[in-house]
Amino acid sequence: MSMPAPQPLVRCLAISKYFGGVKALDGVTLELYAGEVVALVGDNGAGKSTLVRILAGFYHPDQGELWFGQQRVDALSPRQARALGVETVHQHLLLCDNLGAAANVVLGQEPTVHRLGPLKFLDHRRGREEAARRLAEVGASISDLATPIRQLSGGQRQAIAIARALAASPRLVMFDEPTAALGSRQTEATLRLIRRVAERGVAALLISHNLDDVFAVADRIVALRHGRPVFNELAGNALRETVVAAMTGLLTERTVP
Repeated sequence: MSMPAPQPLVRCLAISKYFGGVKALDGVTLELYAGEVVALVGDNGAGKSTLVRILAGFYHPDQGELWFGQQRVDALSPRQARALGVETVHQHLLLCDNLGAAANVVLGQEPTVHRLGPLKFLDHRRGREEAARRLAEVGASISDLATPIRQLSGGQRQAIAIARALAASPRLVMFDEPTAALGSRQTEATLRLIRRVAERGVAALLISHNLDDVFAVADRIVALRHGRPVFNELAGNALRETVVAAMTGLLTERTVP
């Protein structure tokens, strides 16, 4: 008996977006599956950021359909996107430099305790325990969780941002140029974290200009050019030269059957 085909966690069907007379996205179709790392590549202005902002609820598509599982969504707000399981790890990490690692991991989801009747207070002990557990789940180790974020390495800061994203039990985590400011060792650690995210049954979307990173971690590579999808191939079947040719316009559209 054959197994049923896996269903995408997120689908973008023929998405188009205009800014005045400029078409930023032109009929983009993209399917994201559980446990898969998809790399979205393209030159500046290709439409990558626009697509990410649509998925995160900051832009509304002018044409096309968005599906989250079996639910069609015509337009999202950022709050609705998060409620549907979309989390973003931004290039410029949204962390509080004056707070410690533990406080940043649980930021916005701090455990509380009743101490004076109905009044709630932050439960710092539980917060530290929860932060340590979340960091351990992504394989990160920070010896002192009270250390202010500004004193940590770029790789440790990435781990904190990823652990915080996973706290919401997302179905999709988008990584926006996560290694742009990292050295080689920190880059390797961050790519391992992205793989761990996918291994938890989450769809991972990596936006990157670095093809070394793309081929190191991606299961599938999608290229955009002038807002149009021009390449969609399993990473194991793709050649770097072919991806570059697609990004620069030397290759016509190619898709996986």
